[in-house]
Amino acid sequence: MKIVKYMIQICLLIVLCSCASTSIEESNSENTVPVIKIIDGDTIKVDLNGKEESVRFLLIDTPETNHPRMNGPQPFGLEAKKFTANFFSKGKAELELDVSERDKYGRILAYVYVDGVSIQEALLKEGLARVAYIYPPNTRYVEKYQQLQKEAQKLGIGIWSIENYASEEGFNSNNKESLNSAKNQSCHIKGNINSKGEKIYHVPSGLYYERTKEEECFQTEADAIEAGYRKSKR
Repeated sequence: MKIVKYMIQICLLIVLCSCASTSIEESNSENTVPVIKIIDGDTIKVDLNGKEESVRFLLIDTPETNHPRMNGPQPFGLEAKKFTANFFSKGKAELELDVSERDKYGRILAYVYVDGVSIQEALLKEGLARVAYIYPPNTRYVEKYQQLQKEAQKLGIGIWSIENYASEEGFNSNNKESLNSAKNQSCHIKGNINSKGEKIYHVPSGLYYERTKEEECFQTEADAIEAGYRKSKR
């Protein structure tokens, strides 16, 4: 009887250990999760089994929309974020993990898709991301991504349209003239929040356009309205 009792205990222990070691990928058999929020061009929040989780796109880096050392977003940061938001307009994301599941900040590291189309590849093709943070063993698609980056560089699109902006070290803020030119091109319509908390956008022909310090930039009025802004009365 004692032998049978010990065998039952061992079996229970094996089952418990097996459950505890279940990976993120195994916990969601379909690997498709609802998208809750777009944080930046390369980071989203998803609902994983009822828990909100941050997902960082593996092997790429996009300019930030709220860089701590810059007054406002980095050039092409807003464009990358908007592109990612449009990409996940269906509200679903498919996650593919590599070897390491999380980074030091606790974010899930993944190759991310919608209907089998890669967001990493899409951002690289548009010149809105650079290949970065290549840390073995998570290098499954690095060669493919590097090839897509080279093609965008040849075309001189997006981040590659600004001389010496994107590099292996990150996004360079030293070339002030080129960065200011790019910022002016991407900031056609200025969004600002007044002292009453009202979100107002200003067009180039507006009275207050030149003196307005933008908190958000938009390419079209429709984009500003979609973001909750109203047009300035003057």
